[in-house]
Amino acid sequence: MFKNKKYDFKDFSFSLLAAVLLLCLVGVYCLFKSEGFSMARRQLIGIVIGLIVAVVGALIDYHLICKFAILYYIVGVIILVMVRFTSFGNDHTTGAYRWLSVGSIEIQPSELVKIILIVVLAVLFTKVQNKLNKWSTFFLSGIIMMVPTSLILIQTDLSSSMVCMFIFVIMIFMAGLSLKIIGITLAVSIPLGAGLFWYVLQPGQKLLTKVQQGRILSFLNPEKYALTGQYQQINSVNAIAAGKVLGKTLVGDGSDFRLYNKVYVNESDFIFSVISEELGFLGCVLVIVLFAFIVFKCVLIARRTADFTGKMIAIGVSAMLAFQSFVNIGVATALLPNTGLPLPFLSYGLSSLLSNFLAIAMVLN
Repeated sequence: MFKNKKYDFKDFSFSLLAAVLLLCLVGVYCLFKSEGFSMARRQLIGIVIGLIVAVVGALIDYHLICKFAILYYIVGVIILVMVRFTSFGNDHTTGAYRWLSVGSIEIQPSELVKIILIVVLAVLFTKVQNKLNKWSTFFLSGIIMMVPTSLILIQTDLSSSMVCMFIFVIMIFMAGLSLKIIGITLAVSIPLGAGLFWYVLQPGQKLLTKVQQGRILSFLNPEKYALTGQYQQINSVNAIAAGKVLGKTLVGDGSDFRLYNKVYVNESDFIFSVISEELGFLGCVLVIVLFAFIVFKCVLIARRTADFTGKMIAIGVSAMLAFQSFVNIGVATALLPNTGLPLPFLSYGLSSLLSNFLAIAMVLN
């Protein structure tokens, strides 16, 4: 039977929700400047829906939500299979099946699956809390993580699969995994990772697509690939530099010329280049401070939560937001190879926006 938990609005984190909304408004403004009124309006409608999701979700007892964790997991796996292996999957880029099309509606299931994975792992670690330091438990949780992660990887979406793995690593560590298992795992995974990195750089490797390998090679040899693989990131850096301290909006630049117009997908993956050129260094600092505050607030809520499941959910959300924001900004500033991760609450896209609001709803709960 549906039952609300007793909610005291004195404990409601209005500051967390306010920081999220401020980020969203920055995103809407930058979309308006780069893409026009139509896209900004659609994003604003998504924000209103997301706000409703956050407030309603915050009033529903998350223990009730967590009771159906197995069902969420099964549904998540099914829709990921549908994306890659059925006619519902939509190829928006060469060889990359990441969208599920039902009529005129398109969703990116990987965004929702990240939230499902957080809930499932939180429930699992709660149930096996006293058995967490057994290798059988470690491998079981790893398999549960790897099934959806592998399906995301073959879409091909390497960046989102890395988010899932990062969420798993942080959550299982904070759940209390023993240093013995951590040490043995690192002793095996670091040499293995180094070997795999060497392998994917070789001609004829089979693990990555040519596009994914090209992004790594471009990052390692930017001068050689300045007009091909590194072209987008070079233009992004130029747009960031053009914003200077105050940005072209704040100094009243009446010109319509913007360097970010040379950056592909500047409404999504490279929205940070638009923020930088329009709002300058001060705008960038504001965005980074807001992300830091949101992540810190999630960690603080996790620390104060007596319930273990709630603690794990808040930790998972903080890990997801921290990783995605760090990687997205790192890509836009050419500090990391090009990946394709959206910037939470700022990038255009209803799937990402609503999934992130759902995550915040769980933390507010």
